[in-house]
Amino acid sequence: MPSISKYLLMTVVSLTLVFALTACGGSEQQHPEQATQATAAEQGAERVDANGNVTYRPDTMHVYYHGEIDPEKTFIVISKKHLQLNVYAVLEGDDTTLVARYPVCLSRNKGQKEGSGDMRTPESEPGNPFYIKQIQDASDWKHDFGDGRGEILSYGHWFMRLETPFNGIGIHGSTNNEDKMPGRDSEGCIRLRDNDLEHLHDNYAHVGMPVIIKAEDQD
Repeated sequence: MPSISKYLLMTVVSLTLVFALTACGGSEQQHPEQATQATAAEQGAERVDANGNVTYRPDTMHVYYHGEIDPEKTFIVISKKHLQLNVYAVLEGDDTTLVARYPVCLSRNKGQKEGSGDMRTPESEPGNPFYIKQIQDASDWKHDFGDGRGEILSYGHWFMRLETPFNGIGIHGSTNNEDKMPGRDSEGCIRLRDNDLEHLHDNYAHVGMPVIIKAEDQD
């Protein structure tokens, strides 16, 4: 397990349980200046048009907290339901605040990942978050999506490899696939817009950072 302070681990575990309780009818506390913008995005990402086609709510990056934070006291919560990656920070006085939010593209298939090739994004167990175990320069990485385009640049500048029960799962960019943001199109990884990935990398992401991935129906 990557190194992480005992204090932050206890905070993340506690908040994992709070998030679970929130899904059962509670409400996540936010600072007043965050509430309007944050609440506006707290609706399921999927939309169904008049023809029955699934579309997704338009979304963009938001930074909610501009004060000083300790990078070692930050963690990520990814919502499958809302197609969002949220960065939280523990501030002085043990206050936890929403720092930034990014739209994401997740797996084509819904549900908990069970094995390689099932096109699902893994969900972390309550009290047992994943971690960023490696941050790699992926600016020249290519992938063949089997859609006739051949091998193309696909990952943005960074690949933030996660410690999960499955190999190859990470947070990366969406080079040549930005039109799928937000949405459900990946093979299991978490895609951000390339610019959003750069912002996450430059401001918050670090090896050892806890990453909670919530279940499909969890608020």
